Amino acid sequence: MRKKILAVLAIGAAVCASTMPAAAINSYNATPAPERTEVGAFVALWDNTGDGVPDRFDWVCSGTMVDRDTYLTAAHCTDDWPAGTKFYVSLDQDVQTLLDNAAAQGLTPAQTAAWFVANHHAVEGDTHQDPAYPGTSADAHDIGVIDFANRATDPADVWSFTPATLPTAGQLDQLGGRALDAASWLVVGYGTQEAVNGPGGQTHPGGGVRMKAPVDFDALNKTWVRLAMTAPQGNGGACYGDSGGPNFVTLNGKRILAATTITGDTPCYATNVVYRTDTPSARSFLAPYVNLP
Repeated sequence: MRKKILAVLAIGAAVCASTMPAAAINSYNATPAPERTEVGAFVALWDNTGDGVPDRFDWVCSGTMVDRDTYLTAAHCTDDWPAGTKFYVSLDQDVQTLLDNAAAQGLTPAQTAAWFVANHHAVEGDTHQDPAYPGTSADAHDIGVIDFANRATDPADVWSFTPATLPTAGQLDQLGGRALDAASWLVVGYGTQEAVNGPGGQTHPGGGVRMKAPVDFDALNKTWVRLAMTAPQGNGGACYGDSGGPNFVTLNGKRILAATTITGDTPCYATNVVYRTDTPSARSFLAPYVNLP
């Protein structure tokens, strides 16, 4: 599991929650996002030491409800977990404070997971990922879901939300770079802040709270959108733990989930590289789980 954690800490992958003050997205030009109730934290209960006993319950990624029982995230968030790992979604605004409160009560990780479910702070689901992941640089197939279709309880039974709207096939290509550059973009997630220098090197504080920040269109590729998150232009951006979370674009007054956060620059200052949801490969993966526009 140590190898898994190190991989998850690589840029673009999910990050485990810290014990530092809770925040999310980059700290600059970012604000809380209580209104984005369709965006949730990916939470896992797993055995971190290999002794067969689950000893970690944490948020690890971000994602979005695209119908009442389908949570869209990244494949690298669902990949390569130990046998017996359980996966959950929480649509609460502040997951980290709930985790801190459970720890203060002395609950074990398994007890914390049970407490989250019993008190309607999380719903357990089943993970699926694009079988072609990890793919290539042209198309990483880095897309996955947590599905609740075979569960007695789904997120819509617990929370009130309007599922995100997915784009039509090839919608970003049809609009082109000029229209996308003129549109408003927004990234949302539960991840950490940008790098902070301190004794021992850089750290990424915070995480576990749903936040949002404006970003600017930079470039459109075959399966990727590149978004600028430079502070002087009024932008914020994504960081560790925002993987799988949504990047919305507003088109003709309608908010569209254009892409999901995958990777970027190591200190989380410059670029968010996001996986398009309007491509043939993304739509082919999603088709069994959600009615596509």
